[in-house]
Amino acid sequence: MRKRRVTGLKNRRGVMGGVSLLAAVLALGLGQAWIDDSVVAAGKRAPQFEVDPLWPKPLPNHWLLGSAIGVGVDSRDHVYVIHRRNSFNERTEIGAAVEPPTSECCEPAPNILEFDPAGNLVNAWGGPGEGYTWPNSNHGLSLDHKDNIWIGGNGRGDSHALKFTRDGQFLMEIGEPGRDVDSTSTEHFGRVAKISFDTGANEAYFADGYSHKRVAVVDMDTGVVKRFWGAYGNPPSDADLGRYDPDAPLAKQFRNPVHCAEPTHDGLVYVCDRANDRVQVFKSDGTFVDEVRIAPRTLGDGSAWDIAFSRDPEQRFMYLADGKNMRVYIIERKTLEILTSFGDGGRQPGQFFAVHSIATDSQGNIFTTETYEGKRVQKFIYKGMGPVTMQHQGAPWPG
Repeated sequence: MRKRRVTGLKNRRGVMGGVSLLAAVLALGLGQAWIDDSVVAAGKRAPQFEVDPLWPKPLPNHWLLGSAIGVGVDSRDHVYVIHRRNSFNERTEIGAAVEPPTSECCEPAPNILEFDPAGNLVNAWGGPGEGYTWPNSNHGLSLDHKDNIWIGGNGRGDSHALKFTRDGQFLMEIGEPGRDVDSTSTEHFGRVAKISFDTGANEAYFADGYSHKRVAVVDMDTGVVKRFWGAYGNPPSDADLGRYDPDAPLAKQFRNPVHCAEPTHDGLVYVCDRANDRVQVFKSDGTFVDEVRIAPRTLGDGSAWDIAFSRDPEQRFMYLADGKNMRVYIIERKTLEILTSFGDGGRQPGQFFAVHSIATDSQGNIFTTETYEGKRVQKFIYKGMGPVTMQHQGAPWPG
């Protein structure tokens, strides 16, 4: 087992006084060492990205996106976005949808939007239907190897998940809606944040979630819970841990929400313990392997929001969305070393307001969605490998 690490706080000889510099940084109370970029990843190379400010194309029908809380990519590189239709300000955003209408524009788009690689909207669907319970607050969207769509929910009573075809045909409801919190339950879930897949084992990994404090592994065909675990592989507990304190000993349980659980080709699972500002790594049986703290002085919403991997066979890089600090980190997956990041707070292309979810396509491009008042999807074009020249790149603007 490797030692726990805090990003940016590593001993490096001969760099601006070494230990003295580190002591100075700690004295300032910084969770990360915001020092000369050359210290961070000298001699390293990382994927390079450039925002596409014209993707996607404008929506029809005066449609607007609300808080966008999930994104996934299918086998054709079609991009699916899920948002919340109940996240609008009726007076200022959706005048055409109120009764009586107050303006010609605008209306909430359907919950799930499908875009082709060029950014054209090609399908839209979602919401309540016969035979299933649509979540009170739909959350997360993932596509399995058959291009089926799985979603969870983080609203009151959202103790279940749903499975559809990519065209919206209902397939399965997993768990029982309206159940109480119990992180040891095999019958229901606790406001699932996101679902990911190990298709070789036919298993779905539930980041479970906003009420429960665990990873739950589910049979993809039957929905049966096969195993589950909490932080460090401990049995999960629903005890209230109180507010996160970056100076306290590391919590032995996850805090809410457990926001992602991403299996890899080499049998590991990377878990977003969002409010604890960390990613924990496990074997697929729940055995703890390693962890990395991300901007560990981040309070409130936390820093570890969602993960996507590069599409090379080794999945060499991990892309981590940090919605509180408004950036995406590029991390060496196996070593957990942060190489660089892009993005910054703002509303222009390449900036973020609460970047929430992240996915990659077969070409290596990155797609992100933004929640709260961000309410959009963005595309970042993969431009190949290049040297790491700075710790924080800001908005990766074209040219």
